[in-house]
Amino acid sequence: MEFSELIKTATVESVLLSCAGQPAVKGTLCITSHHLLLSSCPGGEGQPSAVELWLLIRNVDAVEKRLAGSSGTITLRCKDLKVLQLEIPGMEECLNIASSIEVSRAGVQRVGRSRWLPTVFALGLPLTWVNTQPLGCVCTGHPSCQTLWEEARMGFAERTFPAFLQLCSAVLQALSSVDSVMMMYPFFHRPQSLRLEEGWPRLPIEQHFQQIATKTTQWRLSDVNQDFAVCPTYPPAVIVPAAVSEETLRRAARFRQGGRFPVLSYYHTRNGTVMLRSGQPLTGPNRKRCPEDEMLLGSVLDEGERGFIIDTRSAQTAKQARMTGGGTEPKSSYPQWKRLHRPLERGRPLQESFIKLVEACNDASLGMDRWLGRLGGCRWLSHVKAALSTACLAAQCLDREESCVLVHGAEGTDTTLLVTALAQVILDPGCRTLKGFQELLEREWIQAGHPFHLRCARSAYSHARLKQEAPPLLPFPAKKKLSLLFLDCVWQLSRQFPFSLEFSEGLLLTLFDNAYASDYGTFLCNNEKERCLCKVKENTHSLWAWLDQPEERKKYLNPLYSPNLLVIWPSVEPQSIQLWQGLFFRWIRSSQYLDEAWAEIWRLVEGSNTAVKESTENRLSHSLSDPAARMENER
Repeated sequence: MEFSELIKTATVESVLLSCAGQPAVKGTLCITSHHLLLSSCPGGEGQPSAVELWLLIRNVDAVEKRLAGSSGTITLRCKDLKVLQLEIPGMEECLNIASSIEVSRAGVQRVGRSRWLPTVFALGLPLTWVNTQPLGCVCTGHPSCQTLWEEARMGFAERTFPAFLQLCSAVLQALSSVDSVMMMYPFFHRPQSLRLEEGWPRLPIEQHFQQIATKTTQWRLSDVNQDFAVCPTYPPAVIVPAAVSEETLRRAARFRQGGRFPVLSYYHTRNGTVMLRSGQPLTGPNRKRCPEDEMLLGSVLDEGERGFIIDTRSAQTAKQARMTGGGTEPKSSYPQWKRLHRPLERGRPLQESFIKLVEACNDASLGMDRWLGRLGGCRWLSHVKAALSTACLAAQCLDREESCVLVHGAEGTDTTLLVTALAQVILDPGCRTLKGFQELLEREWIQAGHPFHLRCARSAYSHARLKQEAPPLLPFPAKKKLSLLFLDCVWQLSRQFPFSLEFSEGLLLTLFDNAYASDYGTFLCNNEKERCLCKVKENTHSLWAWLDQPEERKKYLNPLYSPNLLVIWPSVEPQSIQLWQGLFFRWIRSSQYLDEAWAEIWRLVEGSNTAVKESTENRLSHSLSDPAARMENER
């Protein structure tokens, strides 16, 4: 069954589109398998219509419908925080459009609820439970999903709660399966100006290793994870200490959560110190040890040197993790390493903070006092401050203490990557260029295994509704907004150091948009293993290739950029951390005057460059016309 077969009403005339800060537009609404289009009515005879809306349905976070008489209104709350309102004539058309959007935005091929009914009745669940679930999907026919589905069904015959959780797990796995990813729009998008192979990958790990190999011989490139058997969330090749064997790496991987053994994240060229990242050690309640893991970390330090382990959990949380099989590195087993706990919020607290901030920004009725109270109450800026402070700590250990650093939290795919990536922006001027920042994202977020597909499945609006509607035994799934927090922290750096970053706020906004819904395959899937299974690089275009086009690249450059080879130490005082208005007020407040100001800055910069170039050419021409000067130049 194709998406198009599930679209009940494909076209509706005389639809009124409203968006905050923009005049309302009336036109023809069309819904396709992947897009929602609105073409405005022509102003007169012979005048062509204009496309006023081109919305990727995957960008829709929540759909709200309101019926009034014979018409209805659909409110689309998008993952990029935009809110659109569609006034549709005809109650049936309104319901059909809302239903079609709901079905299409799930990103998988769907079948009717009838697929669920036999199982639901056999398990003794009420029909109302079915109505709160997503429609079934053909992915349940996949062998791995089908097995889980059958096991859950059999367990439910005994009315066991674990079976209920297992059934939910089966559904979630089906929704995020290979089949669902390959039905997304990037697999169909074919821009004429690009070739499929361009931009994949942005920086091959082999090339990155060669840059390090010219400065030290203490590290090597390992293909121990070539078939993803050692760690499913690591890339096939990783950089590890040269003195450590492949078998040692395999054994160390069994001692780390998710198989994420310590690997090189960053080599600090100024003094040769390194930053590593990993998952938490699986010491458990019995304080298990792993000689291979101890050897791996011991090989990073010379005799008499010390290193720092930055744990992004509180000491209490890390202690509780030991009761469930996780834990920390004991001092007795890692005597050269000192552990520092710098807790960073993750999961539900961070998600709720994001939701509250978006709600406050959208509430136009707030006065100044109430607005400041809501801003402080959501604690988003506190999360930004904590992330910057922890990244500064890692950078300080490397640059000022001249000590090596290992960063990890629990899984090593969220707060760990936030800290290692931010520390590199602070330390490395290369990461502050447009190309270097793209390579950093590729290396420290995409290839390092941040689960974008899972984390960016929902945004602020759908989570707010899920929280309200979730039944008591099935709490809403909290998605960690670490990639957004990272972009916000980088924006804070760009505001405090306006001349030191080559890229502008526009790049950060584009990355935010594409992480949630994109025409390109760069942020698809959760790790390199899944991208290989889906053949993302063979069948989708890279966002980096699109951004590298000269006409696109200029949009994201900072006209005030002046290369700064120094470390940039940001202030984390409360008065220095500001709300990123360019993101949170993007669709609420007009940016016309700010855009005009930046256009004028660009005009002045380009004019100044032209004047300098002409002056240099005139001086050179004059000097070459003088015989004595020409003879001096020839010498």
